[in-house]
Amino acid sequence: MANHTTTIGFSDPLYLHPSDSPGVPLVQDPLVGSENYNVWSRAMLISLQAKNKLGFINGSCSRPAAAHQNLHQWERCNAIVLSWIMNSVSKEIFSGIIYCTEASKVWADLKERFDKICGSRIFSIHRDIAHLTQGSSSISVYFSNLKRLWDEFNSLVTLPSCECASAKAYVEHEQQQRLLQFLMGLNDSYGHIRSQFLMMNPLPSVNQAYSIISHEESTRHVLSSQPIVEIPTAAFYSSSTKRNDPVRCENCNIPGHTKENCFRLVGYPPGHKLHKRFPQGKGLKHNHQHSKIAAQSSVENAVPQTHSHEETRVSNVLPRQFTDAQYQQILQLLDQNAMPTHEVTANLAVERMPILQVLRTA
Repeated sequence: MANHTTTIGFSDPLYLHPSDSPGVPLVQDPLVGSENYNVWSRAMLISLQAKNKLGFINGSCSRPAAAHQNLHQWERCNAIVLSWIMNSVSKEIFSGIIYCTEASKVWADLKERFDKICGSRIFSIHRDIAHLTQGSSSISVYFSNLKRLWDEFNSLVTLPSCECASAKAYVEHEQQQRLLQFLMGLNDSYGHIRSQFLMMNPLPSVNQAYSIISHEESTRHVLSSQPIVEIPTAAFYSSSTKRNDPVRCENCNIPGHTKENCFRLVGYPPGHKLHKRFPQGKGLKHNHQHSKIAAQSSVENAVPQTHSHEETRVSNVLPRQFTDAQYQQILQLLDQNAMPTHEVTANLAVERMPILQVLRTA
């Protein structure tokens, strides 16, 4: 028997490869009924053809005579093909084929029971194609789902395969229909590319359209993943803030006057309660120019350091010419109401009343 086995070549259907194990299922999804028979049978045919065992289900490799020297080898191969089929069906179908002895009879029985080409399935495929859209899926996933429906439809309907002019015209029409179905399901973001395809003459194939749109999707993904360069706005914000803020002294950090008119530098004007202590400015020598600036800006800077910006604006609206008595009276009112900045706002209405009385007498 060993001598007979060695005569079987690698291309012979009776040849068994070491990887031809009976317990390995050939397809991923088992047969459950007529709803997936077409897909299941297609996958099984591909797997059996790869293992060179199609002859055991289509009848081309029939059972040899009882006295034939390869009978035992044929029975081994037939048993392995049977086990592959049994491992690729559901438990309910498995119980109905367990007692069969030939793989070709089991295959013919399954085809007769579940290979039902009916109008309802064809209608269901057409409906799924018409309602299939890209949505949130990628171009690759959307096209794969659409192509699966096309292939299933081709397996149910016999298409012309000759080389005549009518067959070629039918194939071109089918390709055009598939292109339109593919373009209709795309998202609106690809509308401009869809318009360009429809203006082409002749129309591109569906595979060409898929390749171009897939490239466009990749380009958009790369552009969207790049970091966005933000324009620094600190300088603009700083400049606009400075224009909107009131004038602030660089020496004492009190709003309402500048460094050139600061009392701490140029000295306090006559009549101010700090004039006797700092007539020439704290920490500065006598400077005639500073005294001149202090005399010219005495009215604008009549508010002490603790006064708020609101009080400075009130002092700026006073007339520039008063009698000595009126001027002294204004300074006394300001000195009496001198207080911290956070309290000036609350008493601002009270302070304005005596100032207005003085203005009426001016």
